[in-house]
Amino acid sequence: MNEVFSGVGVALVTVFDARGEVDLAATSGLASDLVARGLNAVIVSGTTGEAGTLTPGERVALVEAVRAALPPGVPVIAGTGAPTEQTAAELTKDAVNAGASAVLAWPPPGRTEHTRYYEIVSEAAGGCPVLAYHIPPVSSPGVPVQALATLPVAGVKDSSGSADRLLDELAHYPGATYVGSSALLALAGPMGAAGAILALANIEPERCCRAFAGDVIAQRELADGHLELRRGGPPALKRLLAAERGTSPVARVS
Repeated sequence: MNEVFSGVGVALVTVFDARGEVDLAATSGLASDLVARGLNAVIVSGTTGEAGTLTPGERVALVEAVRAALPPGVPVIAGTGAPTEQTAAELTKDAVNAGASAVLAWPPPGRTEHTRYYEIVSEAAGGCPVLAYHIPPVSSPGVPVQALATLPVAGVKDSSGSADRLLDELAHYPGATYVGSSALLALAGPMGAAGAILALANIEPERCCRAFAGDVIAQRELADGHLELRRGGPPALKRLLAAERGTSPVARVS
């Protein structure tokens, strides 16, 4: 299957105002600035975007606002993973109708067989590409590498942080692999990964791009930011963004 995009994409934060409401202008403005700084795709309503706290209406509004803020050729990928097939299908239909170019879906936690789930999501996507999302902390045990080629997906985002799994994917999975860990960029890019989808790209877009291109110095320079986000998640990322851009540090997750 064709790649959804190549290069580095951002797992976009959702900016909330002081009252905790979604700030569409600030969120879409951040997306526009990051694309201008070299990023090739924007993922909205993902785990970094605190999707579990968003209402269906907020998700739709975010896709619409970010889509309107970006050049037509830049993909907007919507997170639509959910604990049930029905919810994932509804989120997927809404995202595609709102203008999403593709969807990114983690499977229901506890599942070990994923074919039917991704068939339902793919059907709901109506021809838009679907990316499987391997993220064990959210959806354990995740999607095994050996199962990927049997699923109706265009590729996988791997947020395991495992170099062993990444090598397995690159050696044995014919679809597009997108690395989700900013610790593995200088390995993933030169080894042939299709791209990267990164939380750290919200604040380090240029270094993330250089590291994915194989710049080991840039990869080392990302260490402190990567480790801080590993420890603190979206709230830590929003504090860093607030210091850099003056955006609201409000997070719905702790």
